[in-house]
Amino acid sequence: MMSAAMVVFSVAFAACSDDDNEEEVVESTNPYGIPSDDLATANPTIESSTTSIPNFSYSMETYGDDVIVRIDMTGVQDVSDYSWLQLLGTAQAGQNVWLSIDDQPKGIAVYNSADDDEESQTIAADLVFLIDNSGSMSQEADSVASGVIDWAKKLEASDLDIRFGIVGYSEYGRINGAVNLTDAETISDYLDYGSGTSRTMHFEGDDASTLSSAASSYSVSNECGGMALRYADANISFRSGTNRIYVNFTDEPNQPAYKEDYSTEYFAENTNWETTQGTVHTVYSADTSFTETIGYREKPWRLSWYTGGTLLVAPSTFKNVTLESLPVTGALVNSYIIRFTNVKDFMDGQDHLVLITILSVDGLTRAEKSFYMNFGYPNN
Repeated sequence: MMSAAMVVFSVAFAACSDDDNEEEVVESTNPYGIPSDDLATANPTIESSTTSIPNFSYSMETYGDDVIVRIDMTGVQDVSDYSWLQLLGTAQAGQNVWLSIDDQPKGIAVYNSADDDEESQTIAADLVFLIDNSGSMSQEADSVASGVIDWAKKLEASDLDIRFGIVGYSEYGRINGAVNLTDAETISDYLDYGSGTSRTMHFEGDDASTLSSAASSYSVSNECGGMALRYADANISFRSGTNRIYVNFTDEPNQPAYKEDYSTEYFAENTNWETTQGTVHTVYSADTSFTETIGYREKPWRLSWYTGGTLLVAPSTFKNVTLESLPVTGALVNSYIIRFTNVKDFMDGQDHLVLITILSVDGLTRAEKSFYMNFGYPNN
């Protein structure tokens, strides 16, 4: 079965002759499998969102005089049964995703990685584990390490193009361990250092001294996943154009000591945390009913709310928790590629508002994400 991204549409387009500047209509087959903007309809209006669209990466590819924009994002769950949505684009029966630029509807083709057909395209992801290694995590530490090793090996053996990194953070508000993006075997070796929480209390790799030196610039008074996220964003060597995925393991609130750029609320603003900077998934192994004070003791899963991630509440022993059952696994395996073209009118070096809307046929799964994109200049 051919994937949605490769369906070929017969479209009509207008071309201007350089000699007489007259417009002629030409019947053509779109060679990229992207439907014409003439087939696109406006984004539907939704009153409220019932799920979130994860943050994503995007890139621009040039084919002769044509420019194609590609958006890579991880899966979106159907709120009715928590299955993973198959996204259907322009001119497809049951269309459930729309995209516009400055309110102009765009024809979009969608590839679902779960289609698993001969036209499949490799999804690239850089996955960083943020691991709270404070004393209270001693019950979970060995199980978390074992789960991360097993999960990383299974993800690496899948169809994903994936690399892994780790950042360890302490109860004293410090970054006390890290390893840059690498393969599952190296992650296993890194986590086999010592036992318990000490597994992530060291810097390894060719750039270990650089990572350690950079860590000295990050400090707060208690456990702070927001601080670890800022450190990872600035110091992990992410590959160009990949989906950035974080999994934050903790049993404590996010405690930024009123430092605004470590607070969960910092990541709520697209001007602070752009869509390309990644999605955070949270694994929380403690009572979720604590009293929250923004800036002091925050729900760490707010990082997931704001970036389109998921939450798993685990027992303090981490017993019977297998990471491959995490929602993030389904999100990775059920990734999407959205492609559109005909963007030359927007290639003026200015920022343009892009809006993605998801609305399931039954109307239950609803989400929107807007962001600004600079399409550059023609031939640049």
